[in-house]
Amino acid sequence: MKRIRWGVLSTGRIAQQFAQDMAFVDNSEIVAASSRSLDNATAFANKFGVPTVHARFDDMLADERVDAIYVATPHSLHRENTLAAIAAAKPVLCEKPITLNPDELHSIIDAARSANVYVMEAMWTWFLPAIRTAKRWVDAGRIGPVVQVKVDFGYPQRPYSPDRREYDAALGGGALLEMGIYPVALLWLFLERAPLMIDVVAKHAPNGVEDDLSAVLDYGDCIGTIGTSFRSKMQNWAYVIGEDGYIAIPDFWRASQCHLYELDTCRDSFEDGRQSIGLEFETRAAAEDLLEGRTESATVSLDDSLHIQNTLQSIRQRFSH
Repeated sequence: MKRIRWGVLSTGRIAQQFAQDMAFVDNSEIVAASSRSLDNATAFANKFGVPTVHARFDDMLADERVDAIYVATPHSLHRENTLAAIAAAKPVLCEKPITLNPDELHSIIDAARSANVYVMEAMWTWFLPAIRTAKRWVDAGRIGPVVQVKVDFGYPQRPYSPDRREYDAALGGGALLEMGIYPVALLWLFLERAPLMIDVVAKHAPNGVEDDLSAVLDYGDCIGTIGTSFRSKMQNWAYVIGEDGYIAIPDFWRASQCHLYELDTCRDSFEDGRQSIGLEFETRAAAEDLLEGRTESATVSLDDSLHIQNTLQSIRQRFSH
């Protein structure tokens, strides 16, 4: 089987998880790594058996053995890195959030479509079998018309320090982009439309970055309720509630199971039984797109990413100060 040969840009935690789950992907391999620190890139390469280390990103872009780039840099660098890859005609799988705001994403969309280069936001949750199963249940009408979606995602990020990436405003820090993107993206996946109104309550860290947030989004015939936090561990479940039943998704962001209820009775359950973190599903799908010559993902299109960015921007505008 032909494989897509990936170059990994930045070698932090999410890149390590990407590389770890590559063992479960049959149509991909990592052939190069690059990082701001050559020592970190070398350690990553040694740990995961990556044959080539590049001291400069430009060198990895020029490497003919690299078919596509996985961008795992801080949020604030995503636009710059992705545009550089597009200019080099290298397809991109870019970590979420793909940009800091809609304007940045518009520049990527224009460049990608003009150059006919594949770009996908790494919304790995959308590819998980449990999430796909829950989406099929909703689309099949098994819980009736959706009336509410409740979802939250939060983990303590302590101790607070303005120098930590999560809190650094210059790097796109704050709970909304770091963690709140997961609930916002899930609302778009299940509802596929923009909210009519948004109400937000946000708390802030000493440097002004939001570190705890709740929002109610009014979709007319449906209500979305989301939460995200650096202050506390939240339940991190999702509930898609219809007139005839509801779906519960434990740990939705890394979901391995989902359950369909009618009143208090569980009518159906799914569990994937995987041994991985779960990133292999998006990697395999992106590689399949590239092998088939597609220039955009059918699962996470650039338009999907733009809708998510627009909602994030609308939420941000309601608590910025």
